[in-house]
Amino acid sequence: MIEIPSSVEGKQFDLYKLEQLLKPIGYSIGGNWDYDHGAFDYKIDDEVGYQFLRLPFSAKDGQLDARNCTVELGRPFLLSHKYQIGLDDHIGDAGTLNQFSEPVDSDASFPEKYIETGKTLVKELESILSNE
Repeated sequence: MIEIPSSVEGKQFDLYKLEQLLKPIGYSIGGNWDYDHGAFDYKIDDEVGYQFLRLPFSAKDGQLDARNCTVELGRPFLLSHKYQIGLDDHIGDAGTLNQFSEPVDSDASFPEKYIETGKTLVKELESILSNE
Protein backbone atom coordinates (compact mmCIF):
# COMPACT_ATOMS: atom_id res chain seq x y z
CA MET A 1 0.00 0.00 0.00
CA ILE A 2 1.29 3.43 -0.98
CA GLU A 3 -0.44 6.45 0.54
CA ILE A 4 -0.75 9.61 -1.55
CA PRO A 5 -1.34 12.75 0.56
CA SER A 6 -4.09 14.85 -0.98
CA SER A 7 -6.16 17.97 -0.48
CA VAL A 8 -9.34 15.83 -0.68
CA GLU A 9 -8.63 14.33 2.76
CA GLY A 10 -11.17 15.46 5.30
CA LYS A 11 -13.58 16.93 2.73
CA GLN A 12 -17.23 16.01 3.14
CA PHE A 13 -19.74 15.22 0.41
CA ASP A 14 -23.20 13.82 -0.04
CA LEU A 15 -22.47 10.19 -1.02
CA TYR A 16 -24.97 10.17 -3.88
CA LYS A 17 -23.47 13.35 -5.36
CA LEU A 18 -19.96 11.95 -4.93
CA GLU A 19 -20.98 8.80 -6.82
CA GLN A 20 -22.39 10.94 -9.64
CA LEU A 21 -19.03 12.71 -9.94
CA LEU A 22 -16.75 9.67 -9.71
CA LYS A 23 -18.54 6.83 -11.51
CA PRO A 24 -18.45 8.48 -14.97
CA ILE A 25 -14.65 8.79 -14.74
CA GLY A 26 -14.08 5.12 -13.84
CA TYR A 27 -14.55 4.78 -10.08
CA SER A 28 -16.75 2.19 -8.41
CA ILE A 29 -17.60 1.54 -4.80
CA GLY A 30 -15.41 -1.36 -3.70
CA GLY A 31 -16.99 -4.53 -2.38
CA ASN A 32 -15.60 -4.18 1.13
CA TRP A 33 -17.92 -1.42 2.34
CA ASP A 34 -19.94 -1.48 5.53
CA TYR A 35 -22.70 0.78 6.85
CA ASP A 36 -20.23 3.30 8.25
CA HIS A 37 -17.27 3.17 5.84
CA GLY A 38 -16.25 2.18 2.33
CA ALA A 39 -14.05 3.15 -0.59
CA PHE A 40 -14.15 4.13 -4.22
CA ASP A 41 -11.77 2.09 -6.35
CA TYR A 42 -10.21 2.98 -9.68
CA LYS A 43 -8.71 -0.05 -11.41
CA ILE A 44 -5.38 0.99 -12.90
CA ASP A 45 -4.38 -2.39 -14.31
CA ASP A 46 -4.69 -6.12 -13.81
CA GLU A 47 -1.05 -7.12 -14.18
CA VAL A 48 -0.39 -10.19 -12.05
CA GLY A 49 -3.45 -9.38 -9.96
CA TYR A 50 -5.15 -6.00 -9.72
CA GLN A 51 -3.75 -2.54 -9.10
CA PHE A 52 -6.12 0.10 -7.70
CA LEU A 53 -6.25 3.66 -6.53
CA ARG A 54 -8.51 3.50 -3.47
CA LEU A 55 -10.29 6.53 -2.02
CA PRO A 56 -11.60 5.60 1.45
CA PHE A 57 -14.55 7.35 3.07
CA SER A 58 -16.50 7.15 6.30
CA ALA A 59 -20.09 8.07 7.10
CA LYS A 60 -20.46 11.31 9.05
CA ASP A 61 -24.21 11.73 8.89
CA GLY A 62 -26.34 8.62 8.45
CA GLN A 63 -25.51 5.19 7.07
CA LEU A 64 -24.12 4.49 3.61
CA ASP A 65 -27.29 2.75 2.46
CA ALA A 66 -29.52 5.68 3.51
CA ARG A 67 -30.54 8.75 1.51
CA ASN A 68 -28.64 11.97 2.17
CA CYS A 69 -25.64 10.27 3.77
CA THR A 70 -22.68 12.61 4.23
CA VAL A 71 -19.23 11.02 3.96
CA GLU A 72 -15.76 12.25 4.80
CA LEU A 73 -12.89 11.32 2.49
CA GLY A 74 -9.70 9.74 3.77
CA ARG A 75 -6.21 9.61 2.29
CA PRO A 76 -6.06 7.98 -1.16
CA PHE A 77 -3.70 5.05 -1.57
CA LEU A 78 -2.43 2.61 -4.17
CA LEU A 79 -3.17 -1.03 -3.56
CA SER A 80 -2.30 -4.27 -5.31
CA HIS A 81 -4.07 -7.62 -4.94
CA LYS A 82 -2.52 -10.82 -6.29
CA TYR A 83 -4.80 -13.82 -6.77
CA GLN A 84 -3.94 -17.48 -6.96
CA ILE A 85 -4.44 -19.20 -10.29
CA GLY A 86 -7.31 -21.67 -10.50
CA LEU A 87 -10.19 -22.39 -8.14
CA ASP A 88 -10.09 -21.64 -4.46
CA ASP A 89 -9.76 -24.99 -2.72
CA HIS A 90 -11.10 -23.63 0.59
CA ILE A 91 -14.30 -25.36 1.67
CA GLY A 92 -16.84 -22.87 3.04
CA ASP A 93 -18.92 -23.14 6.21
CA ALA A 94 -21.78 -24.79 4.34
CA GLY A 95 -19.45 -27.45 2.91
CA THR A 96 -19.37 -25.78 -0.50
CA LEU A 97 -16.40 -25.15 -2.74
CA ASN A 98 -15.78 -21.46 -3.50
CA GLN A 99 -15.19 -20.96 -7.22
CA PHE A 100 -13.54 -17.56 -6.65
CA SER A 101 -9.88 -17.36 -5.72
CA GLU A 102 -8.75 -15.96 -2.39
CA PRO A 103 -5.99 -13.34 -2.67
CA VAL A 104 -2.49 -14.81 -2.42
CA ASP A 105 -1.28 -11.44 -1.19
CA SER A 106 -3.97 -8.83 -0.51
CA ASP A 107 -1.32 -6.16 0.15
CA ALA A 108 1.14 -7.06 -2.60
CA SER A 109 3.95 -4.77 -3.68
CA PHE A 110 2.78 -2.13 -6.10
CA PRO A 111 4.42 -2.00 -9.56
CA GLU A 112 6.70 1.03 -9.72
CA LYS A 113 5.52 1.94 -13.23
CA TYR A 114 1.97 2.70 -11.97
CA ILE A 115 2.88 4.98 -9.06
CA GLU A 116 2.98 8.07 -11.28
CA THR A 117 -0.37 7.04 -12.78
CA GLY A 118 -1.80 6.95 -9.25
CA LYS A 119 -0.46 10.42 -8.47
CA THR A 120 -1.98 11.75 -11.70
CA LEU A 121 -5.35 10.21 -10.79
CA VAL A 122 -5.23 11.90 -7.37
CA LYS A 123 -4.55 15.27 -9.03
CA GLU A 124 -7.59 14.66 -11.26
CA LEU A 125 -9.66 13.86 -8.15
CA GLU A 126 -8.48 17.08 -6.47
CA SER A 127 -9.44 19.10 -9.53
CA ILE A 128 -12.91 17.57 -9.84
CA LEU A 129 -13.72 17.68 -6.13
CA SER A 130 -12.36 21.18 -5.51
CA ASN A 131 -15.15 22.61 -7.67
CA GLU A 132 -17.85 21.08 -5.47
